[in-house]
Amino acid sequence: MKQGERIRIGKINYTNVWPIYYHFPHDRFAGTVEWIETVPTGLNRAMRNGEIDMGAFSSFEYGVSFGLYELFPDLSVSAFGKVHSILLFHKKPLEKIAFGRIALTTASATSVNLLKIMMSKFYGGQPDYEYTAPSLEEMMKHRDAALLIGDDAIRASWTDHPFEVTDLGELWHRHTGHWMTFAVWAVRKETVRRHPERVAAIYAAFVESKRLSRENPEPIIREAQAKIGGTYDYWRNYFLNLSHDLAEPQREGLRLYYRYAHELGLLSREVPLQLWTDHTTVR
Repeated sequence: MKQGERIRIGKINYTNVWPIYYHFPHDRFAGTVEWIETVPTGLNRAMRNGEIDMGAFSSFEYGVSFGLYELFPDLSVSAFGKVHSILLFHKKPLEKIAFGRIALTTASATSVNLLKIMMSKFYGGQPDYEYTAPSLEEMMKHRDAALLIGDDAIRASWTDHPFEVTDLGELWHRHTGHWMTFAVWAVRKETVRRHPERVAAIYAAFVESKRLSRENPEPIIREAQAKIGGTYDYWRNYFLNLSHDLAEPQREGLRLYYRYAHELGLLSREVPLQLWTDHTTVR
């Protein structure tokens, strides 16, 4: 790398990505990486504009600008059923709000479009969607449903509210039988070309962090309790339920998501999964 040049890494500021980042060896990469943390839609814009070189971002954004990126294998935020942090709060059953008013969080791209896909494909609906700030009470004042994601969804699910709650991961699995991948890890092709060894080292560090988190989730569970609230058992089940892999079962579900998005005109092109390969070492 050139003197003083850093690789800029995007980080979603939700607990669902903690296992990938928690054990990252910051000392080893001191002075060579820069961390940029925000909500998924902020990272999407930054990646697209070349302000971030690599990191986690919305699966939908990869579909929009896949020509810019390579996907890291083995890294994602996925669920085979309930994800517990992508939640639709609604006043009536889903089939009765298929043409109603739904408030959408401004923080998400993947989940917003997943909801649009499922309302159209599975319920034959076309609701009136409105983007709002992520406040459940305000979102539901004049609307039939509200979509919240991440820690906002978790906190809202703990409150005393009168609404039905649908987990979008569970709904997707019920209708398709597939995994749903909400976030992926990717690197800009330009960054791979300029810094192949550095990219390989950072990727390996992320994979190792995931392994350590899976082997001993206790520190992450305790930190989530301290920062977000909730019980030990809640967070233990939450992290154990998530998958951070991107193997063939997750890729299969992602391909179906992209196909549906393309069929509905949410994506202008069919989306190939272009996977990063480490050519710097012989494995």
